[in-house]
Amino acid sequence: MCISDSEQSLMEMIWEREPLRSGELVTLAGERLGWKKSTVYTVVKKLTVKGFIRSENAVITALRSRRDVVGEKTESFVDKSCGGSLPMFLAAFLGKEKLTREEAEELKRLIDDHTEE
Repeated sequence: MCISDSEQSLMEMIWEREPLRSGELVTLAGERLGWKKSTVYTVVKKLTVKGFIRSENAVITALRSRRDVVGEKTESFVDKSCGGSLPMFLAAFLGKEKLTREEAEELKRLIDDHTEE
């Protein structure tokens, strides 16, 4: 199950500081996103119902890792925008930009690590 951009914004703050008290999250979201307390609690409730976080005794912790959540969101984006084609996604993503030698080497390592035998 994917999360919205606003839900992910709140998750980023949770991952950064967990475990954190709900009051601290309200303050952070107010400072960084301009959100009011009611907005924070609405998004916290949605994330709790979706199984992304736990809120117990006003302490919030993540139940899902950043890597898993971002991976699912990326996979969904590639499916919707490129018909699930990773090469098409990479071609569109790179466009006319050139990779640095280090970036190209890192991509090659990732491809090698994830290539079926």
